[in-house]
Amino acid sequence: MVNQGNITDWRLPDVWPAPAKLNLMLRIVGRRDDGYHLLQSVFQFLDFGDSLQFEVNDTGEVRRASDLTGVAGDEDLTVRAARLLQKESGCRQGVDIRVEKRTPMGGGLGGGSSDAATTLVALNHLWELKLSDDELAALGVRLGADVPVFVRGFAAWAEGVGEQLQPIELPESLFLVITPNCHVDTGEVFSAPELTRNAARKTIADFFSGEFGNTCEQVVRNRYPAVDEAMRWLSSYGEARMTGTGASIFTVFDDRERAQQVYKLAADRYRVFLARGRNLSPLREKLALM
Repeated sequence: MVNQGNITDWRLPDVWPAPAKLNLMLRIVGRRDDGYHLLQSVFQFLDFGDSLQFEVNDTGEVRRASDLTGVAGDEDLTVRAARLLQKESGCRQGVDIRVEKRTPMGGGLGGGSSDAATTLVALNHLWELKLSDDELAALGVRLGADVPVFVRGFAAWAEGVGEQLQPIELPESLFLVITPNCHVDTGEVFSAPELTRNAARKTIADFFSGEFGNTCEQVVRNRYPAVDEAMRWLSSYGEARMTGTGASIFTVFDDRERAQQVYKLAADRYRVFLARGRNLSPLREKLALM
């Protein structure tokens, strides 16, 4: 299955982008007393992702106006984000939220977290709340560890549980991303007894010298044969790397023509898309136009 179309419609007045992300490196370096894992990672956005629309109402109700298979309305991160923002700000307005889903679910591409962040940022603007990025990021981390990076909107070196972010300038490479037909359970990966939880810490200089490892990769490959098979297949065409704890894997191409050739081969086997890395999130570009 081919995922068609990057975020090409975000310049329309009523459309808000929720870009996917890649973890270009992920290391689990410790664990807090509350069970949360400490990590080091590098986040970069893609010019591919979901599109959201918001229709503000005066009823105070927050509703999802689109269907999402397997996710009840009250459990949807966009609904939870809107209600959290509403509660913490004292806002009496409501909203109907429509999501056009492109980012594969369970792939480690941050789709739900990005949708939540876009909801916070967009409604902060549409409800005229004037909360700062710091305040929105603090709300975001209550919804998920990846939400703050999407709120802030810059490619970043991340530490802590993912909320300590340092801007980083990365090549805006062309990525081919494939997702085998399986859903990786993040909770299962992080609770796996064989997961390394004390990986040696690295520096940004180490990353730029080629330290691209993902601590979770071997756990996922051992437990999800479909991911292992996809990694082996993609390795025939480039260095295959896994993003986050999910099923999606990627490789970098310098030559678009070659990338298109592999894209066509992958489309017969996997969900697949081509996307360009972005150091500034399309969401921040959207805000700049408002």
